[in-house]
Amino acid sequence: MKDLELLTDLYQLTMMQGYLQHGYEEKGAVFDIYFRNIPNGGGYAIAAGLEQVIEYIENLRFTEEDIEYLRGLHMFNETFLKALKDFRFMGDIDAVPEGTPVFPYEPLLRVKARIFEAQLVETALLNLINFETLIATKAFRVVTATGGGPVAEFGLRRAQGPDAGTLGARAAFIGGCQSTSNVLAGQRFGVPVSGTQAHSWIQCFPSEIDAFRAYAQTFPDECLLLVDTYNVLKSGVPNAIQVGLELEAQGHHFLGIRIDSGDLTYLSREARKMLDAAGLYHAKIVGSNDLDEHTIWAIRAQGAPIDAWGVGTHLITSKDTPALGGVYKLCAEEENGVYEPRLKVSENVTKITNPGIKKIVRFFDKAGKAMADLIALEDENFVEPLTIFDPVQTWKKKVLTDFTTRDLMKPIFRKGIKVYDLPSLQEIQAYAKEEMDTLWDEVKRLINPHRYIVDLSPKLYNLKQDLLQRISEQVNEVKASPKIK
Repeated sequence: MKDLELLTDLYQLTMMQGYLQHGYEEKGAVFDIYFRNIPNGGGYAIAAGLEQVIEYIENLRFTEEDIEYLRGLHMFNETFLKALKDFRFMGDIDAVPEGTPVFPYEPLLRVKARIFEAQLVETALLNLINFETLIATKAFRVVTATGGGPVAEFGLRRAQGPDAGTLGARAAFIGGCQSTSNVLAGQRFGVPVSGTQAHSWIQCFPSEIDAFRAYAQTFPDECLLLVDTYNVLKSGVPNAIQVGLELEAQGHHFLGIRIDSGDLTYLSREARKMLDAAGLYHAKIVGSNDLDEHTIWAIRAQGAPIDAWGVGTHLITSKDTPALGGVYKLCAEEENGVYEPRLKVSENVTKITNPGIKKIVRFFDKAGKAMADLIALEDENFVEPLTIFDPVQTWKKKVLTDFTTRDLMKPIFRKGIKVYDLPSLQEIQAYAKEEMDTLWDEVKRLINPHRYIVDLSPKLYNLKQDLLQRISEQVNEVKASPKIK
């Protein structure tokens, strides 16, 4: 992601100038990115967007044009503008690999750098991680609903702009979609592209069968016909069968039909009967029509013989949950060469942060199934038996035995240098499937999923309680002091 140095909120820049002016620019700080609520009412999210984060960090430079624009705002002094001109990210970043199932409050990405650097990157990192994680998650839900049937993502025309359409196609592939209609995403990321024809193609010819024959002549080995322009069962399917048989007689392979409107269950059943009666047993039926995971699940439950699915608007916009809501919070700050834990307090319990430099440890049973996650401090190790407990409802406890563990976060940058080998997008998709297979089906249920266990380690829990107590005492001291007249 190039030329994104000004993809930031203005207050990041004003704070940076403030740090510089007051001598705080060299202070070390650690920030976590995490989300509080799982999107789509589901039981998991799938991390995505790391490749774009890496590209952003590696290309983060302020040009002369950028500096002149900021100078023209009459808000920034020349010392600060000079610092921007020389800016390079020289900090550390750790992150969860793309395709990893993640849960609320777990750090998806951690930045450890000078506060001057860490402040700048907040907005762009959130923008990239939030969106792609959201779409990858939605895509996996859609693929789950199909029972593993192929899903083509074709929401570009309904996406919230070109970047959302293109990065969304990438994220949807991570989530399990097999192809996209977005040719730019195909070129940039190697996502397989697919498509058929529009209703306008059918309407442009003297008759429906003329349109079908023209398409078959143009693409004899990629012929999948749209059959709902006029009447699916009385016109579209019979004409498609006739053209399909003509193709087969010429030695080509007829792919099948797509139904884009109407009652997909009824129409696909009847179409399947007609195709089979004509001997076109291998012809596929593709269903589309403003679908989401719930509609697909219901259609399949009714026995619709649909082989593949095209999903657009609801996927590329994650229509039912259009934002992930990830946040970027300070968790540690350098004092005299030592990183001290920091805590944000709120009357809203869900907004109280977890302090310190942390990691995520995932526990697996003998069969390789994920049992629980612990958000722990960076230097912690665990041996069995291990008792874990819910950080809110502390009486809820579980004893873990006979387990293996894995730290989910990986080093990405060290002192501004990338130390992470980027996998291909195909490797990320395969990894995502493998990782999701470690979750129990109950967690992946589309409606009322089982809540996966994510607890704080006892050491982190105690640190958090201690800091809360100290802050409470300080606040009470302020309240007890005499009022200034």
